[in-house]
Amino acid sequence: MTAELIRGQNHPLPETRLEIRVSAGEPIVAGVTLNDDQGRMRDVEWIAHPASPQLPGLEVSRQAAADHRLAVDLDALPEAVHRVNVMLALPVGVGGPTSFGAVTAPFVSVTGLDGSPVVSYHITDLHAESAVVALELYRRNDTWKVRAVGQGYAGGLVAMLQDQGLPQAQELAVTINEAVASGMARAVAPPPRPGDAERARRAASVGGGTPAPEPTANPAGAPAAPTAGGRINYQHPNRPAAAPPPPPPAAPAPQPGQPAQPVAGDATGWSLDERLYNQVWGMFEDLARSTAAYRSAVDFADSRMEQEIDKVLSDPRTRVGPAADEARTRARAKHTGLVDQARAVFERDLAQLVAESEVVEPALPPAYARWDNPVWLAYQAPKEVPMALRLGDLSLPESGDLRIPMLVRLPLQRGLWIDSGRAAGPADSDELRRLAAETATVIAARLLAVHPVGDLSVHVIDPGGAASGALAPLLHTGAVRPPAAGAAGVTAMLAALTQRVDLVQMAIRSGAADALPPDLDTAEQLLVVHDFPHGFDDRAVTQLRYLADEGPSVGVHLMMVGSREDARGYGPVLDPLWRSLLRITPVPDDHLADPWVGHSWTYEPTPVPPGSQVLTQVLTQVAAARRAGGH
Repeated sequence: MTAELIRGQNHPLPETRLEIRVSAGEPIVAGVTLNDDQGRMRDVEWIAHPASPQLPGLEVSRQAAADHRLAVDLDALPEAVHRVNVMLALPVGVGGPTSFGAVTAPFVSVTGLDGSPVVSYHITDLHAESAVVALELYRRNDTWKVRAVGQGYAGGLVAMLQDQGLPQAQELAVTINEAVASGMARAVAPPPRPGDAERARRAASVGGGTPAPEPTANPAGAPAAPTAGGRINYQHPNRPAAAPPPPPPAAPAPQPGQPAQPVAGDATGWSLDERLYNQVWGMFEDLARSTAAYRSAVDFADSRMEQEIDKVLSDPRTRVGPAADEARTRARAKHTGLVDQARAVFERDLAQLVAESEVVEPALPPAYARWDNPVWLAYQAPKEVPMALRLGDLSLPESGDLRIPMLVRLPLQRGLWIDSGRAAGPADSDELRRLAAETATVIAARLLAVHPVGDLSVHVIDPGGAASGALAPLLHTGAVRPPAAGAAGVTAMLAALTQRVDLVQMAIRSGAADALPPDLDTAEQLLVVHDFPHGFDDRAVTQLRYLADEGPSVGVHLMMVGSREDARGYGPVLDPLWRSLLRITPVPDDHLADPWVGHSWTYEPTPVPPGSQVLTQVLTQVAAARRAGGH
């Protein structure tokens, strides 16, 4: 039985030798691109298209057609390939339709070599797009799955190839379009035109390819920068091009019809920390896509039921009576069946993610682990800075008890804002301020714990002393110095950090790093600002904005604890400051927007368990290590 997928839904592949069938109402171009574990193409040798229809493990059509059959042998692909994308595009310059909105919705199916059906997918809701990624075959837990993608590109082949990280996207798109036009014309090649020789030289030269520039990493839920194709890149930055060490041995192959057994650290990476980081991001992606598919299926079922009932009500002859009642009953039954089917698929995916979380969570290193993880009991000061830091957990309403760790890359590229205002939750203002101060203390403690001795200096500004209780673990253990208080303390602290940013920036621009003052602290700096804006004048506000904008590039990071409502007296001057910081809340709140699939994720801080002494024990070791190192 064929599984009919909707956008975002995935399905396991029972075998690795497959045939992908494409049907459309007009001649279209079909091809296949290969991606590494970062979702990027290495070079032009990683795409099968009409001008180059065969690659190891791939064979596509040589020309545009209304029907295609593409052959894929996943076992024959290069070892570095982790994703296989089936791309469709409309021919350019042949007088046909210029957007998929003007043609019949393409139909794609995956079958075995004997024709046995696996999945099918109708690509709907396309409008101005002239190219689309139809399906994605991807490797997960050493097994292959297929996902219905349906990601369209109004910019055509160029935008699609750029989105997959190919620097030579423009030249390759020209080559593909010329091969398609030549095949459709069924004519002898025309005489050479001006520029053909140069185009051929460039096309021949791209075979070696150059590594694509690294994208900027984005934390889950944080605003992510769009790539050239207009999509949101949720992948972590590229690592060196050489093959990474193999992941740990996979679990035994599952029995037919049974899900694969999850293994902690089975993603690609150079170290166990990187493999776990990649695995957490994979879990985040899978939960986002599965939830999006489920919501889309429910919306479709609702819309279909409304249409069928409206059709009954629009005809006076069928509006009342047994026939109308029967039509309504049928519509509701169809709706229930569609929703139940979507829910069953979603619960299957959710159960697999829950099982994976139960394996991954205990294996996380301190930088990624919850405070109740036993890994903290064996804590020792690290020798190097980890890839990322856990700020809390993320969840969706449908995910039940499943929590995905919210990891942000280190060093921090954006400051943090812990919102102590009423928008952060229903608690009263005093309680929210207390919880916000405690959240800041816990995050500062985690940052200190995961940095090597002397690699991070933490400074605290608490003008009125309102956070003294929350700061107790940091102060009593000696992990940080007493906070700057009063107008004079605030002025001195901000002046010192502002001067440090200026000096380091000038040294970098002039190439004279050795000219920095010998007493300059070269460690990363974290400034924790409590109870903002109380006790801050206009000059201090200007300096904070400067530190938020310029500090991260030279190792000065800002963590603000304050209420935006309380700061409205400054007018719009502070709006850029709030926007430049990553807002988190001291209580669970669904404020983190996901521009990738449109979800609003619920953020939940990771507190220290009640009655636990783990925070004090870790900070005591941090302070002792700093004293032993002369810091």
